Amino acid sequence: MTLTRLSRQKPPSLFITVRFLTRHLSTSKLRDHYSFQPPPSLSLDPQKSKSNPSSHKKQKPKYRPPSSLDQIKPIYSDLPFDFRFSYTESSPTVRPIGLREPKYSPFGPGRLDREWTGVCAPAVDPKVKSLEGTENPNLEAKRKLLRGRIQGAPLTEAERKFLVEKCQRNRNKRQINLGRDGLTHNMLNDIHNHWKFAEAVRIKCLGVPTVDMKNVCKQLEDKTFGKIIQRHGGTLILYRGRNYNRKKRPVIPLMLWKPQEPVYPRLIKTTIDGLSIEETKEMRKRGLAVPALTKLAKNGYYGSLVPMVRDAFVVSELVRIDCMGFERSDYKKIGCKLRDLVPCILVTFEKEQIVVWRGQDYKPPEDGHFFTD
Repeated sequence: MTLTRLSRQKPPSLFITVRFLTRHLSTSKLRDHYSFQPPPSLSLDPQKSKSNPSSHKKQKPKYRPPSSLDQIKPIYSDLPFDFRFSYTESSPTVRPIGLREPKYSPFGPGRLDREWTGVCAPAVDPKVKSLEGTENPNLEAKRKLLRGRIQGAPLTEAERKFLVEKCQRNRNKRQINLGRDGLTHNMLNDIHNHWKFAEAVRIKCLGVPTVDMKNVCKQLEDKTFGKIIQRHGGTLILYRGRNYNRKKRPVIPLMLWKPQEPVYPRLIKTTIDGLSIEETKEMRKRGLAVPALTKLAKNGYYGSLVPMVRDAFVVSELVRIDCMGFERSDYKKIGCKLRDLVPCILVTFEKEQIVVWRGQDYKPPEDGHFFTD
């Protein structure tokens, strides 16, 4: 009977059970013992928060990603020379006959206060509309004056030996590699970054620019306002100067991409000057059959190539240089440098060979032999 009565009774509602638990918990000794009152600094009272002086600070603006619609202020650089992609592999005296792309500035649209001509960004007044004409003659004098101011008094022999010893490979691993593109514009920024931590930097030169190392040394000193204190083969040590201030280093805007090379006149003509078409064809056949003077290694050091060709012209009128495995643009640049430095006449670039002719009125150098730097 009792079981049936209990089963017929309604179970207690959920509201009654919750009320019972809260009543007992509210009067629990544990809650009184472990009760926590927050300090005034963590309180959420709006009146107290208003009186806090730290709330008057300006809040940082929310991060907004950059957009191409934003107006970019152009960078101003007072460096007294024209900006080019490569200073050793391009000559301001040789004018191109065409462009391979529109005149898009490799520094980015609106990022530089100089106008890009397709070859360089001239150091002229940005208000000038026409960029035709030669370089301002005052720029070279300004570069010499600025370089002399930075260099200060010349180094003593003991100071030079100390700096050279610090830059040796066994003591310092910092190095800048100069490759097939030569001294590029962005490399100037790398040199100044190295000069933050050391007075001198080691530069390793390999590839096509090493054919004319005098030009590489000249451009390095002219564009960085430094001084080469040692040269051993293709390894140079460039000193920044006594009065160099790293906090007042020049502003060097970076190129964002490599511009396309313009179109230059052909290096090899259909007929060589002073010869007929048949004589030119016969000379090209003979040139490819001549034993090779040397076989160039890819990305090697070619500083002794010019005196080798001059020596070979004493015995033979045709010289062949083996360039198997080279890029076509690389051995064309080597041939162009040989034409100007030896001097000689280019015959052919067929089958990855450089064939040069000494010419009809060739005279050996008066200073004799040879391998003089």
